[in-house]
Amino acid sequence: MKKLLFIIALLIGATYLWYTLSLRPADASSEQRVSVTVKAGSTTTHILEQLKENGLIRSSLATKIYMKLNGLDGSLQAGVFLLKESFDVPTVIRMLQLGKGEEIAITIPEGYTVKDIDAVLAEVGLSEPGAIIDCANTCDFSSFEFLPTDTSELAKRGGKLEGYLFPDTYYAPVEFVPKFFLERMLGNFRKQVLTPYESVIEADSHSLHEIITMASLVEKESRHDDERSTVAAILWKRLGEDWGLGVDAAVRYIVDKPTDEITAGDLNVNSPYNLRKFRGLTPGPIANPGKKSIEAVLYPKETRYWYYLHDKEGSIHYSETNDEHNTKRYMYLGGGSK
Repeated sequence: MKKLLFIIALLIGATYLWYTLSLRPADASSEQRVSVTVKAGSTTTHILEQLKENGLIRSSLATKIYMKLNGLDGSLQAGVFLLKESFDVPTVIRMLQLGKGEEIAITIPEGYTVKDIDAVLAEVGLSEPGAIIDCANTCDFSSFEFLPTDTSELAKRGGKLEGYLFPDTYYAPVEFVPKFFLERMLGNFRKQVLTPYESVIEADSHSLHEIITMASLVEKESRHDDERSTVAAILWKRLGEDWGLGVDAAVRYIVDKPTDEITAGDLNVNSPYNLRKFRGLTPGPIANPGKKSIEAVLYPKETRYWYYLHDKEGSIHYSETNDEHNTKRYMYLGGGSK
């Protein structure tokens, strides 16, 4: 009997030790951040398996027991969470109960507009729809001296910030303030573009605003990195010779048609952003370009070409003359527009 009691006590002790150790951080010394997306309707078991697979908890079973003992089963929320491997189980569970992690990782891809950024932040619940667009037009960003001062012709949808919000992955706190987030993006633009390319920009015959505006056109007109510098060269050449740039992406921007077919009415819209109707650059950027597009504009590849188009598979085709361009357009697009 004593032996049986001893074995039972030993098992209870071992179980308790396993349980308490399992609630400790997966890696107390790690500062590694792990992004976890919990979909609406996920069961507690599935969520805990996700956490275990991502190395955020030691044991899904011990964590489930902890939740049962504390009446927390079914209390976890859906959302995007940025958690550390150094968090213990109570901390991880508490954050998933709140519905938001300590910080949320937000990736802003190259070519996104202010409106796109607004939609991304609203989708993850950080800001109200329209808050970023409103702040871009009304908040005080006077400390960023590189922003354009003449905003009379700039599209209201992006204001003077369009083009200067550097695409990157940002960690946004739960206590989200639109102005602070936009300031971080502008600060990153200064760090990633103005500082390393200061001498190149100063030596260029074009202003910073013209460079970033052109880079935004290249960003939207290029499908692959290896074609950016050639597209940039073609557009610079056309601009220098006072040719129309004919960039459809600029028309799409001002009529707010990212993907829908452009109509004859769209092509006739009376706006300086309509590069099918007006010559020169648009009044401002039509997107926030990435570093590769900015570099392509600063270091355009010398080319004999004056025209380009993308076929239906996304491959680019260059031409020296308008006749050659029209022939390729018929060959690859069936006579449709660029």
